[in-house]
Parts: sequence; C-alpha cells; structure tokens
Amino acid sequence: MAKKAVIVLSGGLDSTTCMGIAKKAGYDLYPITFHYGQRHNREVEQAIKVAAYYGVSDHRIVDLDFLKQIGGSALTDDNIDVPEQAEEGIPSTYVPARNMIFLSLASAYAEVIGAEAVYTGVSAVDYSGYPDCRPEFIESMEETVNLATKAGVTGSRIQIATPLIDKTKKETIEWGLKLNVPYELTTSCYNGLEEACGVCDSCQLRLKGFNEAGSQDPIVYR
Repeated sequence: MAKKAVIVLSGGLDSTTCMGIAKKAGYDLYPITFHYGQRHNREVEQAIKVAAYYGVSDHRIVDLDFLKQIGGSALTDDNIDVPEQAEEGIPSTYVPARNMIFLSLASAYAEVIGAEAVYTGVSAVDYSGYPDCRPEFIESMEETVNLATKAGVTGSRIQIATPLIDKTKKETIEWGLKLNVPYELTTSCYNGLEEACGVCDSCQLRLKGFNEAGSQDPIVYR
C-alpha cells in the first residue's frame, strides 16, 4: 500500500513547499485547507490551484468560522489593522492557537485515512515570532497527538513533519525550486490582494527570501 501524508495546505509558500517535499518522499498527498475567517479567500483559492497542480484526488477544505468570531488577530478581526512593518514581540497577525487547532484536526484526518505523517510548513527561523511555530511546540503536539489517538496508542504513531523548521526563507525557496514547486500559484500577502501589497511582514519575508536565493518571485506585486 502507498504511504499517505496529510498536508496542512494554506496556499502559501511554505505549505506548498511541503507538498513538493512530501511528494518527493513518495507520499500520496492528502491536503487539508482551513477557511478560518481570515480577511480574504485568496489563500483558499490558491490552495485549490496548488492541489490541482499536484493532481490530488481528495482535497479537504474545513470551515472554522469560530476563529473569526473570537477575533484577537489582525488576520481575523476587522477592528485590528494589518501592520505595514515588522512588530516587536508576538505580532498582531498571530492567530490564537491556530496551529494547535489545525494540527489537531489534521491529525484526526490522518488517523481516519491511515496516514503516517502530517506535514506543516512552520519555521522557527522566519516565523515572525509566532509561539506555535517553535520546535518545542511541535514536539509537544506530536506527543499529545499520539497519546490522544487510537493510532498512537496501538503503535501506529503519527509524525508531525516539519521539514522547514530550521530553514530560512532563502533555504526554503532554494529547496522548493529544486523540486519545481509552483510558487507562481502561491500567495503570502496578509491583505489578500490580487497583486500582493509588498509591504506587510509576510510579503517582506517572501521578497527577502527570493532575493537572497537569487531568484525572481513569480507572483505579481502592486
């Protein structure tokens, strides 16, 4: 039987790189995308295009409007503006417990389909200060998943795979280019514009990564 991996696919650069990495590793891909009340639908739209590029037969899109209801983040709360420059400490674009929620649901999906890994594109290097992108969180989450699931307690451990955890954006892009990852289909802009704003923290990290990798970013900026 082919081995399976669930990919937390946002439609962004990092998660799409994970699609390429998991594909290269020989996994059948089962992407899961979360519509969590973010300011725009562009992430979901691009994730659909990425899934189609990789020819996946089952792409799950999950509605988590509750994160919009509680707010508390510039990405979900209309009363908080998206910052146009990097912020000190944990930035306002942090979405409360987002990765913990995503990985919980992705792990449940992995257990049902018999997947041995859940891939997520978190990085502890270019992570904008988010607490749920740190290695200690991922290690703890993997242990919790395997304590809380039938798969885990019966010997079929689920791995939380984070191939980009120690990679800079430059290193991620270099790896992705070698794997022909379709970066032209991805989006990173917090504002969700058809032409990326180029000034939000996410756009700046992306542009810096491509520049340092000596490559032209294939998406359009306004």
